[in-house]
Amino acid sequence: MDYPENLKYTKDHEWVHVKDGIATCGLTDYAQDALGDIVFVELPAVGDKVEKSKGIGVVESVKSVSDVYAPLSGEITDVNGEIESSPESVNKKPYTDGWLFKIKLSDPSEVEKLMDSKTYKTTVGSK
Repeated sequence: MDYPENLKYTKDHEWVHVKDGIATCGLTDYAQDALGDIVFVELPAVGDKVEKSKGIGVVESVKSVSDVYAPLSGEITDVNGEIESSPESVNKKPYTDGWLFKIKLSDPSEVEKLMDSKTYKTTVGSK
């Protein structure tokens, strides 16, 4: 499993990369592996206001349907439209082509509460 050190992670198995107050978000390698082949992704809409830890989307795989949670609070500024037609990108390249959405942060201090790579590895290593 791959957990890049330049990213932050949530207990809900999402990754976050923050640059200039914008967080790019997606599912971790662990999450996509646990879900299996992803066949459908429902994303929030650009302009949606989101609150940390609240459900904002759905990922459907051959195994199950799982909620996607907002890793941080703010406003959706972009969604990965390619995912809707190629949901398998989340399985193949979860940290690049498989990103899900971007959030303009309303409370940048929330980032400090996310896990670093080492802590996330320890968390999923026990599962």
